[in-house]
Amino acid sequence: MSQEKPFTIESYLEYIRNKKLMGSKCNECGETYVPARKLCNKCMNSNMQWVEMSGKGELAAFTSITVGTPYFVEKGYDRKNPYCFSVIKLDEGPMVSAQLVGVDEGKPDSINIGMPLKVTFLETEIKGETRVDLGFEPA
Repeated sequence: MSQEKPFTIESYLEYIRNKKLMGSKCNECGETYVPARKLCNKCMNSNMQWVEMSGKGELAAFTSITVGTPYFVEKGYDRKNPYCFSVIKLDEGPMVSAQLVGVDEGKPDSINIGMPLKVTFLETEIKGETRVDLGFEPA
């Protein structure tokens, strides 16, 4: 894939806005990172490339949140309408955090660690501006 973009959080978020889950892969040892890194933690090499993730993985951890950040409050979440924040182990190996959707956030006992998930891109319009966030849903 293209190496034109720098390996920064800004580039990673730009890919998400364009509905692509991208990471960086070390050309020396093959280690993959999401979000992208410009230096491999495993072999300390900077010979990295952008790679698109499959968007498939499994639920590694989650929490159901009833008192959210101002952004999530603007999206309509509160004590009566919780949201789930999760950690997903991608099929490619890295772990990534994202909102978990398509589950019963109000009944966390019904959500299972290890359940297969797939990426989804959550579009929210707030104050006339559309924002795209990373999300995962049951596969």
